[in-house]
Amino acid sequence: MTEVWPILLGTIQGLGGIVVLLLVLMIGFCLALDLSKFRPTRGSKTIKSLDELVGPAIRYLPPEAPRGPADQLAGSSR
Repeated sequence: MTEVWPILLGTIQGLGGIVVLLLVLMIGFCLALDLSKFRPTRGSKTIKSLDELVGPAIRYLPPEAPRGPADQLAGSSR
C-alpha cells in the first residue's frame, strides 16, 4: 500500500501539468488570433466580409452619436 501513494501522486502531477500546458497553449493561441481582428482590413489579405471587399470603407459611429429608440414620426409632416 505504501508504493501506491507515490504512483498516484505522480499521476496527478503529470495530468495536472498536461492540463495547465494545454490551457496555456489554447489561451495563447486565442489571444494571438484575436489581436488580428483589430487591424484595418483595407489592403490586407484577410477580408472580414463581402461588404468590405466591394463596398466603400466602413465608417463607424463616433462615441458621442445618439443611441436608443428613435421616434420615426417626429420629423414627418402630417
